[in-house]
Amino acid sequence: MPTPEEFLDETREQGLRELEDFLRIPSISSQPDHADDVRRAAGHLAEQYERIGLQNAEVIDTAGHPVVYADWLKAPGKPTVLLYGHYDVQPVDPLDLWKSPPFEPIRQDGQLLGRGSSDDKGQIALHWQAMDALLRTTGELPLNIKVIAEGEEEIASIHFEAFVRANRDRLKTDYCVVSDTTMVARGFPAITYALRGLIYFELRVEAATVDMHSGLMGGIAPNPAQALAEILTRLKDPAGHILIPGFYDGVLPLSEEERGQFARVPFDETALKQTYGLEALHGEAGFTPTERNWARPTLDVNGIWGGYQGPGAKTIIPAWAAAKISCRLVPDQDPKTVAAALRDYINDIRPKTVRLRLTELEGESNPWITPVDHPLIKAAHAALTRVYGQDPALIRSGGSIGAVEVMGRLLDAPCLLVGFVLPDCFAHAPNERLDIESFYLGRKAATQLWKEIASIPSQPRPLPGGAGARDVQVQLVVTRDGSVVGFN
Repeated sequence: MPTPEEFLDETREQGLRELEDFLRIPSISSQPDHADDVRRAAGHLAEQYERIGLQNAEVIDTAGHPVVYADWLKAPGKPTVLLYGHYDVQPVDPLDLWKSPPFEPIRQDGQLLGRGSSDDKGQIALHWQAMDALLRTTGELPLNIKVIAEGEEEIASIHFEAFVRANRDRLKTDYCVVSDTTMVARGFPAITYALRGLIYFELRVEAATVDMHSGLMGGIAPNPAQALAEILTRLKDPAGHILIPGFYDGVLPLSEEERGQFARVPFDETALKQTYGLEALHGEAGFTPTERNWARPTLDVNGIWGGYQGPGAKTIIPAWAAAKISCRLVPDQDPKTVAAALRDYINDIRPKTVRLRLTELEGESNPWITPVDHPLIKAAHAALTRVYGQDPALIRSGGSIGAVEVMGRLLDAPCLLVGFVLPDCFAHAPNERLDIESFYLGRKAATQLWKEIASIPSQPRPLPGGAGARDVQVQLVVTRDGSVVGFN
């Protein structure tokens, strides 16, 4: 009988084909015309869990898209882990920038191209294949596992909290594990110990009930597009500092030790600019790009529209103009406090000749931070070191995963975030891709992760949840040649 690792080596092609089948389902959660595809993806995933030997595989309806659940609870005396992923994907616009149809995966230069390949279907697949390898070669899993896969992560998990509340007893767990983050680089694993939170708004500026002739009304009527531009330019100064009074209240400053560790994580500015076609990087003065991305709050304009946008000329003063604005928040910022400050400031600075409608969109999430000395993180550190041959970096993420904060708070369980995809995977962008060798190695890392977590006592010390869990203690991880590769 082969070992789990040998089985995974023997089934590399099969594993990739399983993922390709999953990627062909266009499960775009934000677009109503793909609702049937989202449900089809949920059913496909439940079938995979049942096929590999998990029990109670079920597609559970919510007020929105369904959640997939399955479990394997045959390890008495061992810890229980709740494994979270999401099977929904982002829209594919702009379609003309894709090298191939986004839901017809292709392999190219060691990469698997397709929407969802890294975020998050590829990481879901490597976990089910790791469990399949363990069950086929040993007949069991080393611990108890409950699996949930959400269909609304890409629309801010808008019904996930209600789902967890309604199923709290069923989801009871010792630990939560999430693979929806990235590595540092190929062969350089990472454990993410903090996430940013999120608030999101639509700002609509109105001056008239209809568009107006710019010759007849120009110089007389206020222009909402101009007013919107004036408002947006007063949200930040040229150095990237956000001007909303009280915006930075509650931000936990980075310790010098943390800043030192961030500086030791490889950052290739030239490669990053080439990857995204950037002329230069830009952000809040006084912080490195890594610090700004991982540990500083941001405000971004996500879209602007209004007025005539068709071919040729149409000389009008638009009746209205609009923008979408998001803020990424860090511990210990409170989303509701920041939202109120943003609303008050925009109302104060608006030109008084226009009307405003500021609508907070669904998907608010709190920032999250986990103590890095927790036994769960230590177990992951041991597993990744064994598979990759080097100590993983402990990092933060600039992204927001609302489900992490919800699970930690409602289930009173620590959350481990460990990803197996590369930072340049083009998640949310055209030509999303998965590094194939990283996928194969990630399957082996997942099998080792379950073995290491199985050795942890089932009742570790309590973990405070959500923003404010600041007990972060770090020490250098140094290789034999003296280079620093991470911290633990």
